[in-house]
Amino acid sequence: MLYIISTPIGNLGDITLRALEILKNVDLIISEDTRKTGVLLKHFDIHKPQLSFHIYNEQKEVPKIINLLEEGKDIALVSNAGTPAISDPGYSIIRAAIDHNLPFTCIPGATAVIIALVLSGLPAHAFIFRGFPPRKSSARQRFLETDKDSPHTLIFYESPYRLLEFLEDALVVYGNRPAAITNDMTKKFETVYRGSLSELLDKMKTEKIQGEYCVVIRGSED
Repeated sequence: MLYIISTPIGNLGDITLRALEILKNVDLIISEDTRKTGVLLKHFDIHKPQLSFHIYNEQKEVPKIINLLEEGKDIALVSNAGTPAISDPGYSIIRAAIDHNLPFTCIPGATAVIIALVLSGLPAHAFIFRGFPPRKSSARQRFLETDKDSPHTLIFYESPYRLLEFLEDALVVYGNRPAAITNDMTKKFETVYRGSLSELLDKMKTEKIQGEYCVVIRGSED
């Protein structure tokens, strides 16, 4: 059985009792970075074999994982933070399990997308999650323009190295819409910035930018 398990995005106390029980009993735990997963496992005194799985080795590892599942092994697929397959490796394992008619289930838990949406104070009845934008400005603007006329709230992930450039491009494409930026969610220094895109851009120019960010932008009102 394949268990797709959501893990905390910062506060280890956010792990569910069901997730812990399964992690204690599976034969193998798969994650992108076994060192980060190791911190979680050590905290809860869980000692299980781990396998590193990422975009650079997935073609080699997926057949091995499928073979183990066909042998009757129980395997947990976890994210370094949040829910597997959401801007995180794991999709190819899930597709392979479907193709081979193997059972799998998802153990719910933390996901940065929903937390950022709720904390933003922007409309949450309908939203579009777009993950990480392209790195180059021209490609990023084309990426943003895809949803320029959508009435739904837009959610993006962005790294600290490109946050300012992302906000600049978002301002060009969307105009000065209401938005919010979240950082360090569930952690000691959890921060939420709210305002127009221009206000947030000016604010972030004065802040120390570090960690992963979620940017939430109001949809079109035209």
